[in-house]
Amino acid sequence: MDYNNLSAFGEVREYESMAGHVTLGVGGAARCYFRPHDLDALVASMTKIPSEIPLLVIGRGSNLLVTDAGFDGVVIDLASLQGISLDGTLLHCQAGCRMSQVAARCADAGLAGAEFMATVPGNIGGGVAMNAGAFGHQFSDILQRVALLHRDGRREAVAADALKMAYRHSVLPTGALVVGAEFELQRDDAEAIRGRIRAMRTKRGVSQPLAQPNCGSVFKNPPGDHAARLIEAAGLKGERCGQAQISPQHANFIVNLGGASSQDVLHLMTVAQRAVKLQSDIHLEPELKVVGSWCEQ
Repeated sequence: MDYNNLSAFGEVREYESMAGHVTLGVGGAARCYFRPHDLDALVASMTKIPSEIPLLVIGRGSNLLVTDAGFDGVVIDLASLQGISLDGTLLHCQAGCRMSQVAARCADAGLAGAEFMATVPGNIGGGVAMNAGAFGHQFSDILQRVALLHRDGRREAVAADALKMAYRHSVLPTGALVVGAEFELQRDDAEAIRGRIRAMRTKRGVSQPLAQPNCGSVFKNPPGDHAARLIEAAGLKGERCGQAQISPQHANFIVNLGGASSQDVLHLMTVAQRAVKLQSDIHLEPELKVVGSWCEQ
């Protein structure tokens, strides 16, 4: 494929390091990085990318790890899709909107239900794809409809129920990109909403290593327990591999101390899984999406 054919629809860079596009600050190069001008440009570009070429859609990159070998396909950055509007208690967002900004907009409008988004470091599209959540709330609580874009350029609106959403999980049609979402919220006092957001942010700031590059929660919480507790109980708080470290502050976070590699992170994930399995007979399932091969003995 001649990747320059995409330049009519947005910014194109070949062999782009993914370290600058994920919050952990690690990762190999993408064969092509593409940031469309807007939704219309994205729709038009779909027919220019052969179906056999893999796509990787990113927002802020807060739940993503690209292996050191890189990604042999097209990375589509939806950061330009920033449209947001309110219709009564219905909130319409394009996929590139940051969750924190959405939460602030809802608070200003006196609409409750999206407060938890203020503490999730990602974009709306990724939040839909993984049913993101925090503080006992998640996308499926308020999501009504999702706007999808298929590889053939066809757009489709589907009800949230069709995604079979569960804890940190959504079922999207094969190859479909989330380009927008609609949420149902409730009226409430704006200052009360802001107060709940402040309380959530304060709690998050005390318990999580926000001052260091990280990817958010590395593992899903197993039923009835917490991954952080299990990893800490296995004695792994502060464990290092190269310049990656299991955070001494929160054991379900891996931080980049400066110059870490993806393999450093993957090694620590494997160490944590094996130790927890050995001690507690529980398999920790990654919440972090790993793109590329993961083969460690």
